Amino acid sequence: MVTQKVVVAEPSGLHLRPAGKLCEICLKFDSKISIKKGDSTANAKSVLGLLAARIVCGDEIEIICEGKDEEDALQAVVKVIQEGFGL
Repeated sequence: MVTQKVVVAEPSGLHLRPAGKLCEICLKFDSKISIKKGDSTANAKSVLGLLAARIVCGDEIEIICEGKDEEDALQAVVKVIQEGFGL
């Protein structure tokens, strides 16, 4: 298992389009990928799960990847978040 914390810089937070983009990236990996905000954890491969997490600009979230391609998954997820979800 690998983890990394990152601050969401997207001004609109994690609304439908960035959640869809993040989910699309996560589905390319076999590893289990979760996003933790505070005490709640969301499945990063579920758009509805990501939206339910109510992640807004400035939130510090923790990405948790567990599986055979966890390192690659973590790098890809952190990159897409830091680059503003490709929007």
